[in-house]
Amino acid sequence: MKDKILIVEDDKIISELEKNYLSASGYEVDICYDGLSGLDAALEKDYALLILDVMLPGISGFDICRKVRQTKDVPVLFVTAKQEDNDVVSGFSLGGDDYITKPFNFTQLVARVNAHISRYKTLTERQSASTNIIEYGSLKMDKDSRRVYVDGNEVAMTNKEFELLWFLASHPNVVYSKDKLFGTIWGYE
Repeated sequence: MKDKILIVEDDKIISELEKNYLSASGYEVDICYDGLSGLDAALEKDYALLILDVMLPGISGFDICRKVRQTKDVPVLFVTAKQEDNDVVSGFSLGGDDYITKPFNFTQLVARVNAHISRYKTLTERQSASTNIIEYGSLKMDKDSRRVYVDGNEVAMTNKEFELLWFLASHPNVVYSKDKLFGTIWGYE
């Protein structure tokens, strides 16, 4: 299945050129020509990457990125004529992964898209593979084997002790009441 990319760009010539280069590289590409339809598409569909212009009719690419980042963790590339340092910094601080100024080289755009999608896939595969292992300092927990190690030495634990430690380690920096722990681990009301 082809990776899907969303381009939100009001310049139809640039967006069609981007689409042509990306399609030739094996991507499926959707285009939106204004910020509001771009935001709707970004939130409704699953894309492998978003390419956003900053200055758009409706809402800006910065606003799209800000709203998408509230619910999704998709790579975002800004492709824009805004070249000021504060614009570039704003793009990154809002969660953008790359910032390309116009005019730009289309083959470099494709190379950056390939790199970001590849890196994102690698990271998400690692995260999904490691969701059953928690490491915190000298503590290591393996949920599949239900084993706990401290400084490399296995620590024997009862089932409930393991569940309690797993729950607490899965939610670091959160304080829970005794009632919440009893309800979650032991199922007591």
